[in-house]
Amino acid sequence: MRRRLIQSTLAVVLVVIAVFGVSLVIVETRTISESARERVESEAVRLASIVDSRILAAEKITPDLLGDQLGGDQYAVIRIPGRAPIEIGDKPDGDVIEATRRGEERETVTVQEPRSAVFREVGRTLLIIGAVALLAVIAAVLLALRQAGRLASPLTDLAETAERLGSGDPRPKRKRYGVPELDRVADVLDASAERIARMLTAERRLAADASHQLRTPLTALSMRLEEITLTEDLSTVKEEATIALTQVERLTDVVERLLTNSRDPRTGSAVTFDLDEVIQQQLAEWRPAYRQAGRAIVSSGKRHLKAVGTPGAVAQVLAALIENSLMHGGGTVALRTRVTGNQAVIEVTDEGPGVPADLGARIFERAISGRNSTGIGLAVARDLAEADGGRLEMLQASPPVFGLFLSRTPVRKPEEDERTVR
Repeated sequence: MRRRLIQSTLAVVLVVIAVFGVSLVIVETRTISESARERVESEAVRLASIVDSRILAAEKITPDLLGDQLGGDQYAVIRIPGRAPIEIGDKPDGDVIEATRRGEERETVTVQEPRSAVFREVGRTLLIIGAVALLAVIAAVLLALRQAGRLASPLTDLAETAERLGSGDPRPKRKRYGVPELDRVADVLDASAERIARMLTAERRLAADASHQLRTPLTALSMRLEEITLTEDLSTVKEEATIALTQVERLTDVVERLLTNSRDPRTGSAVTFDLDEVIQQQLAEWRPAYRQAGRAIVSSGKRHLKAVGTPGAVAQVLAALIENSLMHGGGTVALRTRVTGNQAVIEVTDEGPGVPADLGARIFERAISGRNSTGIGLAVARDLAEADGGRLEMLQASPPVFGLFLSRTPVRKPEEDERTVR
C-alpha cells in the first residue's frame, strides 16, 4: 500500500508538471522572443532619435560617440544620405533579430541582436522551471511518504487488533488515528472486543457456576449409589433408588437453572411452596456428610411457612450455605425459620469462628474466600436468591448467621394487572 500510494502521488505530480510545465515553457519562450523583438525595435527608435538630434545640431556622428548607446550583444548600422555607413558594435553571425527605423532627416537606423541571446534567456527560464518541477517532485514524494506512513501505521495496528481478537485476547485498544474511516473501523473492533470479552466472561462464569452447583448433587447421588451397592435389602435399595432419582431431578433442575441464568439472570418461575419440604430435603441430603465429619445439622423455628420463589433455586441457595458451614464452620449447623413483615426468613448458622473481619460484606463477591476454595458459592447463591425476587444477607459475622429472605405474597404479573383494570 505504501508503494502504491507513493507511485500514484508521483504519477499525479508528473502529469500536472507535464501539462502545466510544457504550457509554461511555450508561453515563456514566446514571451521572451516577443520581448527581444520589442527591445530591438525600441533601441532602433531611440537610436534614430539620437541621430536626428545630432544631425540637427550639426554635430559629427562617429561610432565612438554612439557606442555606449547599445547593449553588449547588439549591432547597429546608421545610413545617412551622402555619407558612409556608420557601424556600431560587432556584427553578429547566424540568425538575428532585426529592426529598422527611418529618421526625420532621411537617415536609416538598423539594429540587430543575435537570436542566441534569446536562446540563452530561454535556457535560463527552462532551468528555473526544471528546478521548480524537481522541488515539486521531491515535495510530493515526501508528502506521499508521510501520508503513506499515516495510513499504513493505523492499518497495521488494526490488523494486530483483529489478530489479537482472533487469538482470544479481547482487550479493546481504544486508539484513534484522526482519520474518520479508520476511526470507524477502530470503533467497530473495540465494540467487538467488548462483546467478545462479555461472552467469554459469561462462558467462564457459566462453567464455574456449573462445576460448583453440580458438585453437591453429584456427591449426594454418588453417596446414594454407594448405599445401594453396599446393601442387599430390597426395600433399602428401592428407598435409596427413589432418593437417587430425586437427586437426578435436582441435577436436571440445576442444569436448567444455570442455562436460564446464563441467558437472563432475572428470569424466574416463582411459585408458592412449602419451606418445610425444601428444608427437610436439605437436611436429609446433608446429614450423611455431617455425620462423617462428626457434626450435626438441625432445624428449628416456625413451621408450615409458605414462601414465593423457585423451590429448586431456594434448595441450591440453602445447599451453598450448608456446604459453606461444613467447609468453613464448626459445631452444629442450625436452620431457623421465622417471619418478619411480609417475608419468610431462613437463617443458617453454625458454631464456628465466623467470617474474618477483613472480608466483611465482600464475602458475596466472586473469587473472595476466607480459605482455599473457589469463592463463588455465596456469589452464586445471592444471584439465585435475587433472581427469585429475594435476597441473601450476612446478618452476623461471628458466630456466622446468613439469612435468606423470601416474599410470602405472590408478585402480580403485568398481564394480571391489565386484566384487573379491564
